[in-house]
Amino acid sequence: GARRIRSAPVPEGTRRCPLVHPEPSGGAASAADGAPCVLVVDDEAPIRTICRVNLEASGLSVLEAASGDQALELARAEQPALVLRDVMMPRLDGWQVAERLADGQATRDIPVVFLSARATPEDRREAQRLGAVGYIVKPFDPLQLGETVEGLLERLRKGERDRLRRELSGAP
Repeated sequence: GARRIRSAPVPEGTRRCPLVHPEPSGGAASAADGAPCVLVVDDEAPIRTICRVNLEASGLSVLEAASGDQALELARAEQPALVLRDVMMPRLDGWQVAERLADGQATRDIPVVFLSARATPEDRREAQRLGAVGYIVKPFDPLQLGETVEGLLERLRKGERDRLRRELSGAP
């Protein structure tokens, strides 16, 4: 049956997926009902709430973190199917968290999607350099968020990670 992954105490301001368990293949976490788990990282609580409500409405499980440190801790402990994160955050920004996730043995394979008001070609190239599989620009349509994330997860399941990364810079 489903079991909770052992981890450090959950920092204040975070929210866990219910009954998270690893897939038998050692892949990403999903809730007991099989819903993929998405870690939403943003220092603004209203943005996390908008993301959570819309992702859950699409049938996804959601973890929340208010800081880069919390995001790293939860990513290591819970192994989400995807990390949806802001770039501009205090202390550890989105770029630094993505680098640390990529450098960590337990977290290097967790796909990252940036959710940011920063929308320059340089920002997209930096996301691509860091291995991101998607880039959503704020303001975004919250009603499309679940569909977008589900589409990315489906393409990842089909083995399209490298193609998603190339598409960040507009390459086919």
